[in-house]
Amino acid sequence: MTSTAQPPPASGAREAHPEHLGHVVFIAAAAAMGGFLFGYDSSVINGAVEAIRDRYDIGSGTLAQVIAVALIGCAIGAATAGRIADRIGRIRCMQIAATLFTVSAVGSAVPFTLWDLALWRVVGGFAIGMASVIGPAYIAEVSPPAYRGRLASFQQAAIVIGIAVSQLVNYGILQLADGEQRGEIGGLEAWQWMLGVMVVPAVLYGLLSFVIPESPRFLISVGRTDRARAVLAEVEGKNVDLDARVEEIDLAMRREHKSTFKDLLGSRFGFLPIVWIGIGLSVFQQLVGINVAFYYSATLWQSVGVDPSSSFFYSFTTSIINIVGTVIAMVLVDRIGRRPLALIGSAGMAIALAFEAWAFSADLVGGKLPETQGVVALIAAHVFVLFFALSWGVVVWVFLGEMFPNRIRAAALGVAASAQWIANWAITASFPSLADWNLSGTYIIYTVFAVLSIPFVLRYVRETKGKALEEMG
Repeated sequence: MTSTAQPPPASGAREAHPEHLGHVVFIAAAAAMGGFLFGYDSSVINGAVEAIRDRYDIGSGTLAQVIAVALIGCAIGAATAGRIADRIGRIRCMQIAATLFTVSAVGSAVPFTLWDLALWRVVGGFAIGMASVIGPAYIAEVSPPAYRGRLASFQQAAIVIGIAVSQLVNYGILQLADGEQRGEIGGLEAWQWMLGVMVVPAVLYGLLSFVIPESPRFLISVGRTDRARAVLAEVEGKNVDLDARVEEIDLAMRREHKSTFKDLLGSRFGFLPIVWIGIGLSVFQQLVGINVAFYYSATLWQSVGVDPSSSFFYSFTTSIINIVGTVIAMVLVDRIGRRPLALIGSAGMAIALAFEAWAFSADLVGGKLPETQGVVALIAAHVFVLFFALSWGVVVWVFLGEMFPNRIRAAALGVAASAQWIANWAITASFPSLADWNLSGTYIIYTVFAVLSIPFVLRYVRETKGKALEEMG
């Protein structure tokens, strides 16, 4: 997709009038439903892991591939969504994603075999990848310049809310099934309902896409300037010089340099140094093991003797902590800067992960952790998620949007995002086998990566707070 960054508003651009702001908020919130589904679909599998293992009688390696295979779809969806959106429009792209989310939910709820379950997860992953690209791009393109930053935060907020709601729904379904993940409700097992309920927000997302306008930027790119003026009037007010705004957007698009993979190559180490730094940020964000907390937390707690009902509840409370941390990050990222926030997060995560590693090193007594280690593990898990959410969960995306020079920003962001999906897959696919090997040792590995992220930030990452995008060189 062409870059969504636009130059500072010229004379034609004005702040949205109050009577239009509510409409713009609705439009941004509707688009952010893709982010909600991103979070929901990514983490809802947490409630079904052990039931899938039992239903199909599979080992940790096969189970991990079924869980992680969705990330292949995510990578493909993210890589292709921009081109699809440039060809057929942002709204049509949202409608395709909503359809894929719906199909994935139905297929995952009533699979015939393990392998078609994996296929439906790939389909859902493709939709996640599309939503991860289209939502932020669309919101940036319809938001009045004065409110763009705040409206852009809707996507991240929707993602963490989607994660929390998925865990709450899983917990509620488990209660209806008397605490049994394979307990029957209306002819289907509880885990099937968990995966199938996503049909509801998926259909809502699709319906909302029919009542929000197409991006003015896309409309101008295909010559529909009259409709673009009408949309700009909707979101910025009729008192804006609409002809000047159309001309401004058209000029910005014609001036854009469409970066390619070749632009990222350096002379010595393959990529330019700044691209490697972006890849490093993306990889470190995943190698601390954050997605273990969202994909496997119920399984993790059950493996150390916590009953299924309590394990699902702890997954939900962790998701609430994730929301709290994200809000803190949104408040602090422009106040104290991206780099200090990343360092604070790294230190907090390293300490929390070290405590988790210590707690999981204890021998189980009657199939459970000793009381002290159990309490420490539970508190440390929540502290870990808090420090991740208030730092790396947000600042990495801010860095990636700001750190690259204009001429390579789009291509470099794509490479960094791809590296993030690959690292996410590596952690997701390896955790069950690593946990079988040594749960404490697994958390030591995550602790080491959290510690290593500190010198990486200190040595290589420059602060971007308060700098214009044009200053990044």
